Amino acid sequence: MAILKNAVLLPSLNCNLHTCDSWQVISPVEAIGYVVVVNELLTVQNKIYDRPTILVAKRVRGEEEIPDGAVAVLTPDMPDVLSHVSVRARNGKVCFATCFDPNILVELQANEGKLLCLKPTSEDVVYSEIEEGELADSSTTSKKAVGPLPVKLVKKRFSGRYVISSDEFTNELVGAKSRNISYLKGKIPSWIGIPTSVALPFGVFEKVLCDDLNKEVFEKLQILKKNLEEGELSALTDIRQTALKMAAPPQLVQELKTKMQRSGMPWPGDEGELRWEQAWTAIKKVWASKWNERAYFSTKKVKLDHDYLCMAVLVQEVINADYAFVIHTTNPSSGDSSEIYAEVVRGLGETLVGAYPGRALSFICKKNDLDSPQILGYPSKAIGLFIRRSIIFRSDSNGEDLEGYAGAGLYDSVPMDEEEKVALDYSSDRLITDENFQKSILSSIARAGNAIEELYGSPQDIEGVVRDGKIFVVQTRPQM
Repeated sequence: MAILKNAVLLPSLNCNLHTCDSWQVISPVEAIGYVVVVNELLTVQNKIYDRPTILVAKRVRGEEEIPDGAVAVLTPDMPDVLSHVSVRARNGKVCFATCFDPNILVELQANEGKLLCLKPTSEDVVYSEIEEGELADSSTTSKKAVGPLPVKLVKKRFSGRYVISSDEFTNELVGAKSRNISYLKGKIPSWIGIPTSVALPFGVFEKVLCDDLNKEVFEKLQILKKNLEEGELSALTDIRQTALKMAAPPQLVQELKTKMQRSGMPWPGDEGELRWEQAWTAIKKVWASKWNERAYFSTKKVKLDHDYLCMAVLVQEVINADYAFVIHTTNPSSGDSSEIYAEVVRGLGETLVGAYPGRALSFICKKNDLDSPQILGYPSKAIGLFIRRSIIFRSDSNGEDLEGYAGAGLYDSVPMDEEEKVALDYSSDRLITDENFQKSILSSIARAGNAIEELYGSPQDIEGVVRDGKIFVVQTRPQM
């Protein structure tokens, strides 16, 4: 038990609970490139490398976009295998790995400017220096220059409704996130909970912006967007801040109140005007996240037309989670389709998908033996996020979950209340101390993943929570 409690203080110990290897391979893609050492991945996310580049990054926070031209990211940081930055690395066919051995890191840094070949397995990264000629000859290098995606964005129009209920979710009105949640209702086992949802559909942001209430905001945004088109990247921050100044048309407020109450969701305004203002600010933050840095650079990299990107907002009641989980129904490290891989954290899932310091509990489970989960690594995150009864406003754009482009975590989902950060003590955590409880919860998570994969007929990337032993699924998308 002492080891588990100390995991809070020593995250690096986590690798020793299941393996003594020097590497945790997150995206096992062979790569050839020139070594570039950077302090933080964040500082180069908008850079375009004109030759294949292996980034040795001392710090990876988890919210970054991997820059164009990077074929690998090697770091001593420990982003979770199912965090958004990890999903985007696999989707982009970028080698991504954590190195636990400081001597190897020093050696990699000493190779700055040299051409290396990386050959990862599920548990190791073998690297060697090669000659320039091998770069041209190799078919394994080299992420080629990113071309246009096989799909293009279609400009969405305002439907005449500010808010719709879940039975009205269609491809023309909302993104895949909303449609998938609506699709699950009534089709998966009843023991899996699905949160009640309504949505502000595509086109509402643009309609609100053009309202006479927001004339000054509209005019300022036009100037800022022109500055952005001319290469002034600081305009991204100014656009987000300006969007927060929009006022809500009375019809929007009334429609949202009516739809939420009819769906059995609490209406924030019942607790006073201040609570409504918190909700309205959260909605605007979701819309404004169209212009956050990682999303803007990512859409440019894959040549999606940023002007055609539209943002619906999925509105759900927050389930005050005991645990949150992410499932990939095909093991992402090995590619084994007979094996489910999942990660679990205490509290809300942002500490997992946002790659907060430390690791989630990780486990695998064979689909032909869902009662026998096998733990790969114990948790070491020092902080859990918890929240009062609240509403979350989730980004749901037409630029996510596209063919060949997951877009995972590019845009913001914003609860109307701030999460409380709680220091975790795993010595009193039943998921660690109670073997029967552990087996029950992990098996239920695996069963939920398997049921959803069977429904869709393809590998799924699933997010959910556990509350009082009950499983809730809040999102599913195709696994990429």
